[in-house]
Amino acid sequence: MTYRFYALIARMRYIGRWGLMRNTFRENVQEHSHMVAVLAHGLAVIQRDVLHQSADPDRCAAAALFHDASEILTGDLPTPIKYYDPAIQAAYKQVEAVSCKKLLSMLPEALQGSYEPLLNESDPDVKTIVKAADKLSAHIKCLEELKAGNEEFAAAAKQTRAALEQMRLPCLDWFMEHCLTAFEQNLDELN
Repeated sequence: MTYRFYALIARMRYIGRWGLMRNTFRENVQEHSHMVAVLAHGLAVIQRDVLHQSADPDRCAAAALFHDASEILTGDLPTPIKYYDPAIQAAYKQVEAVSCKKLLSMLPEALQGSYEPLLNESDPDVKTIVKAADKLSAHIKCLEELKAGNEEFAAAAKQTRAALEQMRLPCLDWFMEHCLTAFEQNLDELN
């Protein structure tokens, strides 16, 4: 029997993000998932090592790698549609759940139990950090587009910044205070 799960995961690179926006550089779901994993890991490390609160950086990173896996089968629904109406949002959540179930069925039964919590994250602490990292990744994309002179992302930058501030998550607040402005710097300034 051939299991198709990993081959489909590899296809995340073909799913574009920000489809309704003019982009200076394109971002795909695989690149986004990697950055969300880096950020989720970082936020959890900050929570554990700087703020001395419980967090599992490895679990957060793994969950973040798979947080958009359902989009392999559904595609990336633009944010203005996804969040336009509570009924659409609920229906999309159902579509995502069906997609995750389908992906799990493409694994050997012995592996499904290991991947199910990653595709359907149930730990509220992990879920909170991954959600923050996801929004942070979107905000960083906006900052990078603005840095490249693309004003198309100005409103999105303000919206994502406001959403991040409303989360009131101490590890996220720490990251925004100590790390976020570096994303606005060029390579010479980073060195």
